[in-house]
Amino acid sequence: MTPPLPPTDPNDLTSRERGGFAAGANVILAYLRNFPASPGVYRMLGKAGDVLYVGKAKNLKKRVVAYTKAERLPLRLQRMVAETDSMEIVTTHTEVEALLLEANLIKRLSPRYNILLKDDKSFPYILITGDHSWPQIVKHRGARNRKGEYFGPFASAGAVNQTLSHLQRAFLLRSCSDSVFASRSRPCLLHQIKRCSAPCVERIGHNDYDRLVAQARGFLSGQSKAVQRELIEHMNKASETLAYEEAALYRDRIRALARISAHQDINPLDIDEADVVALHQAGGQACIQVFFFRAGCNFGNRSFFPSQTQDQSAEDILAAFLAQFYDDKIPPREILLSHPLTEADQRLLVEALTQKAGHKITISAARRGDRRKMIEHAYDNAREALGRRMAESSAQAKLLAGVADLFGLDSPPQRIEVYDNSHIQGSHAVGGMIVAGADGFLKNEYRKFNIDSPDLSPGDDFGMMRDMLSRRFKRAQKEDPDRSTGNWPDLVLIDGGPGQLKVALAVLDELGINDVTMVAIAKGLDRDAGRERFHRADAPPFSLPPNDPVLYFLQRLRDEAHRFAIGTHRARRSKAIGGSPLDDIAGIGARRKKALLHHFGSARGVSEAGLTDLQSVDGISAAMAKKIYDHFHPTE
Repeated sequence: MTPPLPPTDPNDLTSRERGGFAAGANVILAYLRNFPASPGVYRMLGKAGDVLYVGKAKNLKKRVVAYTKAERLPLRLQRMVAETDSMEIVTTHTEVEALLLEANLIKRLSPRYNILLKDDKSFPYILITGDHSWPQIVKHRGARNRKGEYFGPFASAGAVNQTLSHLQRAFLLRSCSDSVFASRSRPCLLHQIKRCSAPCVERIGHNDYDRLVAQARGFLSGQSKAVQRELIEHMNKASETLAYEEAALYRDRIRALARISAHQDINPLDIDEADVVALHQAGGQACIQVFFFRAGCNFGNRSFFPSQTQDQSAEDILAAFLAQFYDDKIPPREILLSHPLTEADQRLLVEALTQKAGHKITISAARRGDRRKMIEHAYDNAREALGRRMAESSAQAKLLAGVADLFGLDSPPQRIEVYDNSHIQGSHAVGGMIVAGADGFLKNEYRKFNIDSPDLSPGDDFGMMRDMLSRRFKRAQKEDPDRSTGNWPDLVLIDGGPGQLKVALAVLDELGINDVTMVAIAKGLDRDAGRERFHRADAPPFSLPPNDPVLYFLQRLRDEAHRFAIGTHRARRSKAIGGSPLDDIAGIGARRKKALLHHFGSARGVSEAGLTDLQSVDGISAAMAKKIYDHFHPTE
């Protein structure tokens, strides 16, 4: 169990609470004797070795000693000190290096007592490739491994898709893959609807295509007005020479560029590259709204809800957010804030982000003029987003309270786990676990279980449920025996009837777990939604009225588990269909596999080939040929 929060005044602590804080403070003092007076990052660790808090310091010794004085700490950090069992430090050359390392560690370790930016989604970008003689324009998400120029970020896939559609009309660059490009013998449909210049069949020369690529790069780099002026000049010249078809083509391209800038929620004015960051706090929660401006256009906005912000000032929340947010992103040249940072944070962040970007970064909180209007617009969005979230949280809290009343729980469940499995006649069997709590579905907590046990008969639903639950709770007992991380469920729901419930209860009984409430949800006789039957170990089966909001909530949980299990099963089945017997042979990678298939035509041809034939394939040595032959002829 987590210890209670210490009171603000340490003189009011109970003896147990005072002892907890004093013990943690003594641990810190013991480590302080060997701490250097230099920049670095420190980590507070709990008894299980888990990271409680990550912080940075210009002077480690001076900064960390503050944690030994309870009267100067907020409740959150008093509690952290009480749980501290050991410490670790990493020294750095400068305070800027410490800031960058701190942000990286916080995102990677998610310490319980830090302000955390909860965001597991990467941002999409537009990529103009640089690894082909005819560059391609595509949407890109993830690591920037491919050679080329990246433009963004965009707030959502919808925003980048809409922009890409207009860019294709404006610059006629190809979007097809390199393999499709190499195999074309005639123009595709995109050329016919004037969204591609068909370089695949050389309907355009290299020089002209390179000019289109340069225009696209210029537009995405903020030179939109110069590009538009150039197109207008070409249109006017074509019109003067009576080349009306060519003039119409330029006209359509100019209109496509205009559509990218049209219907903006905020007028970007003279801002070419900036992020507008606004914070709103209410009810102990916080929302940060970020608007992205690139190339003079609004690329969309996204809401963030950082955790552990109850006792934090707006300046501290924004400083922590900016450090974590730009940890894996290139910052824009200008960052506009709704609240000014402290002088120390301002200086440090500007220096760190400038170093990361390779060019000058400015951070400011505009107090007047058009920039202030943009910040106010972003702030209004933050306030409305937090209001919606708090309303949803209130409704969610009522539903969780209803679930607690329904199943006789002592308090509303903070973590509900729902299990289901999926297979086709026992093949490619998978189990799925979804998790829900006070904030709705916790998708980063979802887990899949590949069920391949040879002891199970094909289609044995009870055996699959036993296998899945055994693995889940054995791991929980091993990784979190004292249940201190909050990853143990208060309620477990199973998609099934009394048979599945009996198996689940047997698993918990074998593991000695007797304090987890287990409920099975079975559909009615006609398998109609609204006629579900609920089965428990200590009560007869029952149903709820069809219009009961708690029933609808439980149906949503069950349906989400069903969706997740089926999706996981389909992905596994698709992978198996696209697989090859050659994948099971150690040492056969993509290159050798391709050479074998090209030589013999199919995996079956490889399996029927002799040693001599195998050795004649490029890249296949005598030893590798013997290994392939033995794989397909194990008894010879």
